[in-house]
Amino acid sequence: MRLTRRDLLALGAAAAWSAGRLDRPALAQEGTEAPPAPAVRLGSEEPFSPAMVRLRARELAQRPYEPPPAGAAEPLLELSYDQYRDIRFRPEAAIWRGEGLPVQVQLFHLGHVYSAPVMINIVENGISRHVVYSPDLFSYGPLVPQPLPNEDIGFSGFRLHGPLNDPGRLDEFAVFQGASYFRAIARGQTYGLSARGLAIRTAEPEGEEFPAFREFWIERPRPDSSSVVVHALLDSPGITGAYRMTIRPGTETVIDVEATLFPRVEINKIGLAPLTSMFYFGPHDRVGVDDFRPSVHDSDGLLMWNGRGEWLWRPLINPATLQISAFLDDQPQGFGLMQRSRDFEAYEDLEAHYERRPSLWVEPIGNWGPGSVILVEIPTNAETYDNIVAFWRPAEPLRAGEDYLVTYRLSWSTDVPVPSGLARVVSTRVGRPTNVTSETPADRRLIVIDYAGGPLAQLPPDAEVLPEVWNSAGRLVPGTIQFNPVTGGRRVAFGLDPSGREGIDLRCTLRHGGEAISEVWVYRWSA
Repeated sequence: MRLTRRDLLALGAAAAWSAGRLDRPALAQEGTEAPPAPAVRLGSEEPFSPAMVRLRARELAQRPYEPPPAGAAEPLLELSYDQYRDIRFRPEAAIWRGEGLPVQVQLFHLGHVYSAPVMINIVENGISRHVVYSPDLFSYGPLVPQPLPNEDIGFSGFRLHGPLNDPGRLDEFAVFQGASYFRAIARGQTYGLSARGLAIRTAEPEGEEFPAFREFWIERPRPDSSSVVVHALLDSPGITGAYRMTIRPGTETVIDVEATLFPRVEINKIGLAPLTSMFYFGPHDRVGVDDFRPSVHDSDGLLMWNGRGEWLWRPLINPATLQISAFLDDQPQGFGLMQRSRDFEAYEDLEAHYERRPSLWVEPIGNWGPGSVILVEIPTNAETYDNIVAFWRPAEPLRAGEDYLVTYRLSWSTDVPVPSGLARVVSTRVGRPTNVTSETPADRRLIVIDYAGGPLAQLPPDAEVLPEVWNSAGRLVPGTIQFNPVTGGRRVAFGLDPSGREGIDLRCTLRHGGEAISEVWVYRWSA
């Protein structure tokens, strides 16, 4: 499961580099002509409305699931990783190239792990036209075996380009490829974590079900628009769905999602607004890691703003065994996988540039009711695997024959779009204590938490700030709280004797004058 999930991202990133970075098309200038391009053929005209997508999804849910056939594309599924990477979309064939629009569309070929054909349609003035596959839309390197299919086999996905970093250039800002995965970036960022349309039975013993987007409708944007609207039809053995996504790239790239879900069967292990990321190691979790880099991760923590108004920060870990954490809540206000460490020195990686990876925040729109934020942490021995999943699981199952409307906003940015006003956790460090004696338990851990910002920035260094620490098991060893002149905040340090326990939950918050002035640090220590 992990290899497949990361494989989808790795291939998409490779394709983005080969065609989206080196061959970025320039914005069409008035009075100039675009270079000659292969013809993009469109099918016959069909009426379109968002209601039609919902009707298709509802009708599909009333019939048994039928997987999409490979058909003429079947030989392409034998392509190796390197062979697939040798297929590139021709940038001069981009949809809407040279038309003075803020968005252009490029397409992905079927092949390798991308076995399911995806139908793509262009919508204008309430009329939809199917994009017809042609090998002329792609360039094929010497590694790609011939002949290639000429039939209309569909595509594996698409990417969107717009003036993200430079008004005179078009940069890739969103990708839809592989099951229901999609990614986006904001200005100055590189791809990292992904979102998904839906998750079912993630990390469960009976195996995960991967719903997939089967068909897309992309609306032609107005020349003065800063957004593009994408509709999608989702299908899987257990559920169908109709999605409408409004994408606005910029310093913060925002995707507003409206999803109507139609379960075929009762589903009690659903994941709404699922996020998928990677955490290999960091200062608080690098046991057994022999690597020159201080940290390697796309995300370093799960941030939650619960219905009680609490802000919770949970540093991610790479556990020895699979771990699933559930944070009970009612009417959540937001959650997300964040990349807080933004300094190059935190990673020292000149190729991956993890400091530029986006954070992704989920803002529920409307009342989501009771449920849990679920965090899944999967052991990994390399950064090539996505091993972190977070999503919302409602308390009640989704029942067959009923319709469910889910609306939320995804914000891809460097930070959470809604400041908490509290001091935040800026680092977590765990290690062996330095002042050990012969009587010190061998498994004792020293835990160091740095808080900064918020009310701490206004307090003098000698102001009384008290840590409030809680543990579910083991024994806490009294520690210290100090002013940190580097961050202007406070450093909390305390010891933990696990007392033979393999997993211990910890919490810490700061108080001043009896009031909580920091977000709540929550942590799962594991042997």
